[in-house]
Amino acid sequence: MFRNLFSNKIFVSIFFCILICRCAFAENNLVIELGGEISGKIEITLLPDLAPLHVERIKTLVNLGAYDGVVFHRVIEGFMAQTGDVKFGKMQAFNPELVGRGSSSLPDLPSEFSDTAFIKGTVGMARSSNPDSANSQFFIMFQPAPHLDNNYTVFGTVSSGMDVLSKIKKGDLKRNGSVDNPDFMKKVYLEKQD
Repeated sequence: MFRNLFSNKIFVSIFFCILICRCAFAENNLVIELGGEISGKIEITLLPDLAPLHVERIKTLVNLGAYDGVVFHRVIEGFMAQTGDVKFGKMQAFNPELVGRGSSSLPDLPSEFSDTAFIKGTVGMARSSNPDSANSQFFIMFQPAPHLDNNYTVFGTVSSGMDVLSKIKKGDLKRNGSVDNPDFMKKVYLEKQD
């Protein structure tokens, strides 16, 4: 009897140790492999302490493969590159008339605004005029944009690949950065940080 009790305690202790270690070494490195007229990788450090709901949403969509094949539909030189329309932005079913209006089937997220500034390499969640409408689309900053500070949720920062991002196909300013034959996220996945 005592042997069984002792064995159960060991099993429970090992289980909780694995669970705690898994959380401590969570995968917070987002890797985007690019396709189209450009190739290369962008690595993004996710910031779960800053925006836990948004980071969890990004991870969920990545694990579902929802971002694979999604275009950078809005790219404005000197400002930002936007992607993540998992409904209308897939390369196979790309709809230039609707891209940028779509989202995932998951509910919209409440804002998680912070004092973190939008500078070069900041990754923020796109939304409509409603602060609580972020869902799947996100953008990566080419340059600082103080007018976005405290108005959009920051959930990550580029740790490598800004040189690759800077070569992405740019959109037409007269069409709010809309891109013809856009570059896309060929494969998106999570890795553990070193």
